[in-house]
Amino acid sequence: MKKLTTLIAATALASLMASAAWSKTFVYCSEASPEGFDPGLYTGGQTFDAAAHTVYNRLVEFKRGTTEIEPALAESWEISADGKEYTFKLRKGVKFQTTEYFTPTRELNADDVIFSFERQYKEDNAWNKYVPGASWEYFAGMGLPDVLDKIEKVDDLTVKITLKRPEAPLLANLGMPFISIVSKEYADKLQADGKMELMNQQPLGTGPFTFVAYQPDAAIRYKANPDYWGGKQAIDDLVFAITTDAAVRAQKLKAGECHLMSYPNAADVAELKADPNLHVSEQAGLNIAYLAYNTLVPPFDKVEVRKALNMAINRQAIVDAVFQGAATVAKNPIPPTMWSYNDAVEDDKFDPEAAKKMLEEAGVKDLKMKIWAMPVARPYMLNARRAAELMQADLAKIGVTAEIVSYEWAEYLKLSSAKDRDGAAILGWTGDNGDPDNFLDTLLGCDAVGGNNRAQWCNKEFDDLMTKAKETADVAERTKLYEEAQVIFKREAPWNTLDHSLAVVPMSKKVSGFVQSPLGDFVFEGVDIAE
Repeated sequence: MKKLTTLIAATALASLMASAAWSKTFVYCSEASPEGFDPGLYTGGQTFDAAAHTVYNRLVEFKRGTTEIEPALAESWEISADGKEYTFKLRKGVKFQTTEYFTPTRELNADDVIFSFERQYKEDNAWNKYVPGASWEYFAGMGLPDVLDKIEKVDDLTVKITLKRPEAPLLANLGMPFISIVSKEYADKLQADGKMELMNQQPLGTGPFTFVAYQPDAAIRYKANPDYWGGKQAIDDLVFAITTDAAVRAQKLKAGECHLMSYPNAADVAELKADPNLHVSEQAGLNIAYLAYNTLVPPFDKVEVRKALNMAINRQAIVDAVFQGAATVAKNPIPPTMWSYNDAVEDDKFDPEAAKKMLEEAGVKDLKMKIWAMPVARPYMLNARRAAELMQADLAKIGVTAEIVSYEWAEYLKLSSAKDRDGAAILGWTGDNGDPDNFLDTLLGCDAVGGNNRAQWCNKEFDDLMTKAKETADVAERTKLYEEAQVIFKREAPWNTLDHSLAVVPMSKKVSGFVQSPLGDFVFEGVDIAE
């Protein structure tokens, strides 16, 4: 069956690439299938790469290789003195893509921007629940429904966003994939035709690449958008060759079957570096891997139990086994390269005897629990199954029986966010915008419970600090608040902080123009390949 699946995938990829045989085609060996093609509905990096960074644009975006905001669909903006009004002037002459399934009749205007926001927070909007079971998790997790007062059209090329209170991270948040701007005209046509689900299957935006076809679990094909406001790309065709096995991705790269790959196994990096035809780009990752306890479910509702489990797990052994030196043990929920990192926080020590004693004192005996292991490699966790096995062995030494469970990636993300989820889940995060709020509030704030907050942890003391930090533009004051929040986090231990990894991107030496992102994105705008 495995051989048959491989053959089908290879045949599908060959079919998708056939028509591009005489054009300049760039092949990216990606690690997982997208959850869908509407970036507002999902949180997975593979979905953002496959939709937000190819097909779509935002009002503002991050300058390649940085966390610096620059103009995109909005060519300029003004912020009121009280920090509550943001007025965006849209770029004139931006065209939506023309595809086999839709031909636009007008250019981007304020209606598209307003629709892109309103569909995510207005429950009476026809598009708010157009995908059954899906939700606008990022929009809610960033707290936008609470802070947004209104968004209004000043004229065709001017949009004003009014907030209920100042929101210091707002511009950075607007550069994130979830708030990509979609075509209201396309949405209206799909709704009139009774085919709203196609918004998530046949995307259409203003970005550098136009969607062509998707063969599930095998390949995605795009073509350069000839009308792109940023200029037509040097590569004519872009193919995502979905290859879930990291070792196979490396083999394909070495064989010249793809030009760039994601997330190599740590054990393969030395060999990839030694290949004269390849270049390996490296940088410190803006990321965190963690084990999230469900603090709503006994006995994980007891901080003593969470602390005990933290002390029982040898995180250095996990880093050594999974990353082979390409990561460091984490102690805080934000990476050390991020401003406001509190290095004065004292980390949990690996002390199995103390852990066993603490569990006994908490009245917990013969604990049985589940460890959820991610099924895919991410930059912050290359092999969650291996990490879970090491945790399982460590916990057994203090009398805790751990069962390892896993699910298909999209299902894993959905089920792990449930408030009644049992056990502890391995997950992680690569920063979306370079702001500490994007880690601390997005992953641990009360608004994110049932979503990105996989620990289901709502602490008023911590949450009040998040609110205060959002409402001040003074970086020094925000730094103090975030440093204090990290102390509370460590005291309460909703997670076991596992690692911060080195981000590694191997590619062919024929590739030029690829800039590694501190946000972990794979962006192919500006990329070229030598003939």
